[in-house]
Amino acid sequence: MLVLDEAHLLDAEQLEGLRLLTNVDIDSRSPFACVLVGQPTLRRRIRLGAFAALDQRVALRYSMAGMDGPEARARGVSDRLLYNWRDRGMVEQIARGISVQPNLAADPDLVEIAVRAPDATLCLTTALARHHLIDDIPPTIDVALPRAQRAPRMSAPVTWHRFNEDTFALGREQLAVHGELAIGIYNPTRSIVDAFRLRHLYGEDQAVEALRRWLAGRGNQPSELLDIARHFPTAEPSLRWMLQVLL
Repeated sequence: MLVLDEAHLLDAEQLEGLRLLTNVDIDSRSPFACVLVGQPTLRRRIRLGAFAALDQRVALRYSMAGMDGPEARARGVSDRLLYNWRDRGMVEQIARGISVQPNLAADPDLVEIAVRAPDATLCLTTALARHHLIDDIPPTIDVALPRAQRAPRMSAPVTWHRFNEDTFALGREQLAVHGELAIGIYNPTRSIVDAFRLRHLYGEDQAVEALRRWLAGRGNQPSELLDIARHFPTAEPSLRWMLQVLL
């Protein structure tokens, strides 16, 4: 077995040499095994076309996401050791109680939200922008929680919204943050319905623009919107009227 630490520092010639080494592994009975350990940049480099042959020979991938204070202590990491790692640059503190690998290839705000609030769901302006339905750059991150849940304290710039538990899961999908860590996000149809339902917050123009762009997308049908809107009586009338105007 060959184990290469700091593998993200390997240059193109060294990666090509590694590919040649793995040629002996074409036979499934070969005892050769290689483990590459490095920063997230290693995964991105190997997935480039130039290293496609090497990427195809990766049998197992694993990435570490954010780790909060309680999880670190549960794994036997003392506060003193965690501070030592931070001071030596081995981990980076992105928020109070949450440390990650240095140069983590992920949005630190989304990492914090996903760790502190597993039910958190990107919504309204933030969701519409991520679905490319509006051009706005949200000044804060719009996040929905079930109405009965208490919002945790955050370093990230979050605007919390309380949504009804009965309809909270409608149109909710998962957005990968890093590795197996994910955060909820409402799909385009739910996000548009919410924009009409809560148009007093961000204006009707935003809701109309998002609807206009969505209708221009290939294969999108008004019935998909109305299936969601029937669960929200305050949104359905204005959405139906605007669909008649635009269509």
